[in-house]
Amino acid sequence: MTVTVITRADCHLCEVAEAEVARICGELGVAWTTEDVDADPELRAEYGDMVPVIQIDGRTHGYYRLEEDRFRMALAGR
Repeated sequence: MTVTVITRADCHLCEVAEAEVARICGELGVAWTTEDVDADPELRAEYGDMVPVIQIDGRTHGYYRLEEDRFRMALAGR
């Protein structure tokens, strides 16, 4: 299982989401990474200003803010 946070430079919500993902994934031992929406034309076309985007195994889990309980359940496979 891999979590990806699609972010943008100088985005406060992105910084918050990254910190939350880092904390939760660290607790659960889940790998995670970030991708810059502006560095990839396909990501930019798909997500535009909807960042941050949280993905789990390449599937979109949510936008803008991380819902911790829902995120934890998804990582637990529920």
